[in-house]
Amino acid sequence: MPQIALPVFGYKSHISIDRRFGFIRGSAVTSASSPDGHQLQHVVAKDNTASDVWADSAYRSKRNEQWLADNMLVSQIHRRKPASKPMPQATARANAKKSSIRARVEHVFAHQKNRYGLFIRTIGLARAETKLTLANLAYNFDRLIFHERKNALG
Repeated sequence: MPQIALPVFGYKSHISIDRRFGFIRGSAVTSASSPDGHQLQHVVAKDNTASDVWADSAYRSKRNEQWLADNMLVSQIHRRKPASKPMPQATARANAKKSSIRARVEHVFAHQKNRYGLFIRTIGLARAETKLTLANLAYNFDRLIFHERKNALG
């Protein structure tokens, strides 16, 4: 039987969250083929009161490190494992410590996938961006309700 090629469209959601309250502060949507590192400058707010930026190792590049330094932001981006060598213990410990903080972003994606049943199956980046923006907005409303209830109960 001949194989029929089906077009596959993939999208990535890049977000930045408020570490204290968990609100989504910035977001960007790209096609799955675009590199992650180019989106850091679009997602991180320069007017943020915190100076630390935590991110996956895909966001580490000389250009991003320089941009963070120029904007007086402290890079807490994961380090990659050296090619064909074991990861040094100090780097592994530092990455593990960073992962405990960065996990809050992963919780946002898990919340959207599990609670909202978010599954992007659209053709066109604009439609995917609209769907993800609405999911991000709904997530922020959930966080607001959570904090309002928490304050009301004391």
